[in-house]
Order: sequence, then structure tokens, then C-alpha cells
Amino acid sequence: MQARRIAGALGALLLPLTLAHAHAQTQAPDIDALVDAMTVEEKIGQLNQVAGGRSKNLNSRIDEAELDRVREGRVGSYLHVAGAAFLGELQRVAVEESPHGVPLLFAMDVVHGYRTIFPVPIAMASTFDPADAEAMARISAVEASAAGLHWTFAPMVDIARDPRWGRIVEGAGADPYLGSVMAAAQVRGYQGGDLSGDDTILATAKHLGAYGAADGGRDYDSADISERALHEVYLPPFFAAARAGTASFMTAFNDIAGVPTTANETLLSGLVRDQWGWDGVMLSDWNAVHELINHGVAASRTEAGALALAAGVDMDMTSGVYAEELKTALARDPSLREKLDAAVKRILKAKADLGLFDDPYQYHDVEREKTVILSAAHRDAARRAAARAVILLKNEDNLLPLDLAPQKIAVIGVLADDALSQLGSWRAQGKEDDVVTLLDGLKRRYPDAEIIFESGSEDGVATGKALRRAAQAARKADAVILAIGENYDLSGEARSRSDISLPQADAALFDAVSETGKPFVTIIMSGRPLALGDVAARAPALLQSWYLGVEAGNALAAILSGDVSPAGRLPVDMPRVTGQAPYVYSHRNTGRPADPDITKDTARYHDLPITPQFPFGYGLSYTTFEYGEAQISTAEIQPGDSVTISVPVTNTGPVAGEEVVQLYVRDPVASIARPVKELRGIKRIRLDPGERASVDFELAAASLAFFGAGGDWRIEEGTVEIMIGSSSADIRARTEFRIVADSAATTPGAAIETPAAVTMIEKSGMETDQ
Repeated sequence: MQARRIAGALGALLLPLTLAHAHAQTQAPDIDALVDAMTVEEKIGQLNQVAGGRSKNLNSRIDEAELDRVREGRVGSYLHVAGAAFLGELQRVAVEESPHGVPLLFAMDVVHGYRTIFPVPIAMASTFDPADAEAMARISAVEASAAGLHWTFAPMVDIARDPRWGRIVEGAGADPYLGSVMAAAQVRGYQGGDLSGDDTILATAKHLGAYGAADGGRDYDSADISERALHEVYLPPFFAAARAGTASFMTAFNDIAGVPTTANETLLSGLVRDQWGWDGVMLSDWNAVHELINHGVAASRTEAGALALAAGVDMDMTSGVYAEELKTALARDPSLREKLDAAVKRILKAKADLGLFDDPYQYHDVEREKTVILSAAHRDAARRAAARAVILLKNEDNLLPLDLAPQKIAVIGVLADDALSQLGSWRAQGKEDDVVTLLDGLKRRYPDAEIIFESGSEDGVATGKALRRAAQAARKADAVILAIGENYDLSGEARSRSDISLPQADAALFDAVSETGKPFVTIIMSGRPLALGDVAARAPALLQSWYLGVEAGNALAAILSGDVSPAGRLPVDMPRVTGQAPYVYSHRNTGRPADPDITKDTARYHDLPITPQFPFGYGLSYTTFEYGEAQISTAEIQPGDSVTISVPVTNTGPVAGEEVVQLYVRDPVASIARPVKELRGIKRIRLDPGERASVDFELAAASLAFFGAGGDWRIEEGTVEIMIGSSSADIRARTEFRIVADSAATTPGAAIETPAAVTMIEKSGMETDQ
């Protein structure tokens, strides 16, 4: 009740205060001088991030006692807060009533949209186009900043190769190159060209380390991986984010080989700050500083705080360890004072970069908040991204697209009308009422058709009655659309699963529809790649849609109707059964390579094919594409040079469509065994029927750099094999070149983005640049 009274009192003051201070200007301070003027308590306050509410009850903890903490300079940031007016008044208290007038940072997990919710991150990665990820992040920043926020805890750039891990939904999948380009794109989108603008927010690349490598796919568990795997697979997206200028990193909950990331000085300070040259804000995850005690590396909260600060963690998210224990830790170890001052300076610099010292109220324009959030333009962008994320996995007898005007459509499955699941995990301020479900989208697209909806279950149970009703609806319809998979609560944080096959109710519903003998389209809605088993073989047409956000239904209706030809691609291999996971296309050959014809004495399971159900990079279209021969600009290059690789691609089908041209590399003989192929270039292109385009990749020799035996990055002399195709398993063109000398390198090969240009070749043969 007290929180409500304070919120009400704040609300009564908001309008006049917001207007009075809308254009307040102060001068950015000399940060060194400001830090020198602060007391130890005030410095520690800057390192203290407090939950101002909960994700479902924002601002609820901002009471009079909390305002007094702000006045005393004992808080540097709040999360789980929002609202231009409310936060404007909270900022006023900090700026006008605290000892040094240092503004606060307001933060939230804005992961794939603020109010306009885009597809979940694994779906955004399925577009295979970093421009889509950047656009999502830009719109997210525009809306979040209009609501008074300065800081998002995104992008999540953890490489996830085990689909049992629930948080695979939050990242870009299994590949370090794809993860790197998507990471950099999102940082650019959130932070814009100039952080001091009023529509930019600080990006946070998380969760630094190897959070996605948790043992057994169990969230929060240890990552017991090799140093090479850490540097070549899990760290490149963080390096790419650092190079793109991310303002902050968040440490992972878990440990790497027994060293918790939140206390890993070698990683946080030695590698990221000293070697990479990055100097932003290092943030702990929720309560992670306190959890160093659980890890077994600290005996008390005081020790935990000292370890985290010494490692390089600048801000403590919610545990209160810094706020309560750092003063004691400093008394025990005065050498920590230098660490404290450095952390305070980095936090103050982030606030200055945002322009908060120049105009602390620029994020609190109530009229802008009303105008930009969930605007028509933003919904249009979300719909476009959703349609571009959908993956066509199978299409027997060209069942899709649907006939032009079906008279009766059966829409079957709870997920077809589940608005909440389409928002996915970390939905920020997304609302169910904003969502167009699959059922809604089909009704809008086919207003003259009779659309019959059957959930296929009763209270989540596939009862005989519900299954019979679903089958009956299918028999009577001209077109049958079945939506199955996971609801939103089966994936996300703390949602790891030991069995990633279809839930029993969904499998039973699939059987009931399949047994009718009617052709039907199956849409898999999920936050992870599921092990579909025989569903993949029995489904006549199969789409993977993930969770597509507020415009899910309109995007799916556009795909089903043929208004849009699907071109999404899998950012992770889909296993046949749970026991095949984790499976990655970029494995090493081993001394006894897997052989489809030899079940013994090769690197394979006896009871499964050697291939996944669907491979990384895979996705079909309503049209067809033909690749010509690859051309290369030179046969030999120096380690510091690049080579241009070109391939012509022609739309040989009847409709316009998009193709994702993928470039893979292999170093067949090296001092360290290399993967059988690694992604190093992507380009999504659109072609009309009969059109042909040349796709030109500029591949740097440095993109072949690997982590050498001596713990350094190396480019080695030798032949490089080039493979270009439509997926990791569908290679259409090959060539090769040679690097003529060995050389040291400074950058992970997977973190170097390969530029790609497209030259459209008209049917007449005239060339124009696209």
C-alpha cells in the first residue's frame, strides 16, 4: 500500500514537473573531479542497481524509503521500471536532491521489442539477415527510450548448440559467425549512430563467457569446455559486440571449468578489457554476486563483493552485496579502492555518453511516448520480420501455398489462437491484446471463407472427444492448418528440458489429423528446435515459425497464401531425436569420419542416420534457384589480404522469391584439426522469375584465423576450400584459394564479417547494381 501511495503522490506531481524540467540543461562534469568529490558511500551507490519493481509489476517498489536512498546517492540504476512521466520525476529526485546530482540509469530486458514485439531472437536469426536484427533493435530502442528507459539487457549473444537449454530461444543459434553478425547488428540498432540522441539506449551483450555451453543443457550449470572452444565458438559474438561499441556486458551465471564468470578476472579484465581494449560497463546478472557463495569461491558476502569488484564487475544487479559489503571489503583490502574508482568512472561515462548530464530529462517526453509506441510503422516492420523468419521445412506435392480461395479452412491446435505464446519469453511490455494470432490472421486474409477452429485438447489434455472433433473438422475442410509445438512457458530461462520431442498432447493431435488422410499443413511453434521424429516424415507440409510476435498471424497468413514466399533458414541443426543433440554441422572430421554406409567403427550412432533431421542453414521456397560456377579473383593471397568469390544465382521457378546464399570455408590441413565446414558469409537476395544475380563475397584471409596451440590467433599457409550453397548440406558451387604464408592474427576468424555485394543481371543481359 505504501508503494501505491508514493506512486500516486508522484503521479500528482508528474505533469508540472515534467513540463518544468523538459528542457533542463546541465553541464557534463569532469568525471575524474566528480569521483574525487564523492564519498566512499556515494561511489558504492553508483555501483548499485536496484529492482524498482518486478517484470509484471513495474515501479512497485519505488516508495518513500527508496526515494530517500536516491537522495543519499546510494543508487546508480533501477531495473523493472518504466514510464516517461514516472521516471522523469524519479530522475528529478536524483538530479536535484542528491549530493552531486548524478542522474540514474533506468533499465529493462528489452530483448525483441518493447511494446511492438518482434519475433523471438532465434526467429530473428532465422532471417539470416543482420539488417532485420538491426531494424528490430532500432525500433525497440525508439519505443523503450520514449518510455523513459536508457538501458536494455540485450542482445543475448550466447552460442547455443544444445536445444535442451531453454534459453536457446533468446539467441542467434549455434553458429559463431551468424551469432557475431547478429550481435553487432543489434548493438548498432539499440545504440544508433550517437548515444546522446534521445532515442538511443545502451546495449548489453550477454551473458559473457560460455553460458550457452551449460552441461547437459541445464540452465545455470557449469561449462566444462576447452580453451579453444571458448575462444573459437563462444566468445566471437562478444568480440563482435565489443567492436561494434556495445556500452556494456553482462556476466554469465555459470562457471567455466570451475571459475564463475562473475569472479573471472582473467576473462573480464585480462581478455575483454586489456586484450580487446573494451572499456564499457561490466554488469553482473541478477543476484550473481551473492551467488559466488553458492559456487563455493567465497565464504561470505563481503568476500563475494571483493571477488567480483577485483574481477572487473562494475555494477551489482540486485544482490545488494556491493551496497552492503564493499565498504568492509575496502577496509580489509585498500587496493580495491582503485578498482572502485575505475568502476564509478565507467558508469559515469555511460551516463555522460547518453547525454544525461547535459539533459537528464530528454527521455521523459510524455507526448513522444504516446506517439511512437506500437505505431503502425512499427507493426509493419514487425510483420515484415515475422514473415522473413518463417522456415519452410517440407512441401510435398506443392501443398503450399494454399489455393487462391479455399471455401472452408480447418485451423487446429491450441497454439493457433494462443496470443501469449506468440510474445515469447522476455516480452517487455508486450500485451496479449496486441497480438494477431494465426487464427486471426487467416480470418483477415480469407474473409469469405468458413474457418473452423478446434483446439484439439481440453485443459491441455488431448481427450478422445477433442481429438475426434479435430479430425472431423479436418475431414470437412478444403484446407487444414495444424499448429503444434511448445507454449511459451516451455522455453526460456530455467526452462531446460530433458526431452525435446513434441509434447504428448501435440503428438496425439498430429496423429489424429494425419489419420484422416487429408493433406494438411503443420506449423511448429516453439522456442527451440524440436526433435520431431516421424512427424517430419509424415507431415505433407511443414513450417517452423518459432514465436513471431504481435504480427504473427498476419505474417503466417501471408506465407500460407503465397503472398510471401518463405525464405527463413535454420540457425541450428534440428536433431532427429533428443539423444542426437547437440548436433552441429561444423564438427571435426575425426580419425574415423561418420559414414552413412558403415555403422561400426565410425563417428556415428548405430541407430540413426549420420545427418540431422534438418541441417543448419536449411529452408525451402515456393520457387527454385540455380547456382552457376563460382569465380575467384585470385588463386593466392597474403595473410593480410582478401579474395573476392562470386557466384551467379538464377530464379528458375514461377514466382518471385528470396534465396539465402551461404559461403562456407574449410582448412583441410592445419596444425590444429579444423571443422569440416564453417560459415563465413551470408547474403539474402530477392529475384523475380528468370532474374539472375551475381553474389560477390569479399573474404578476408583473417576470417580463417584459429586459436593456435600456443594460445594465440593464427593464420596458416595452405589451401582454403570454398563451398557456396543454399544450406550447410546443400553445396552448389566450389572453388579454392591459397594463403601463401603463416601469420599471427588478433581477431577471432568467426567475428570478421564478410561483405557481400549483389549485381542484378537483367534478362536482356544489361547489368545494374542493386
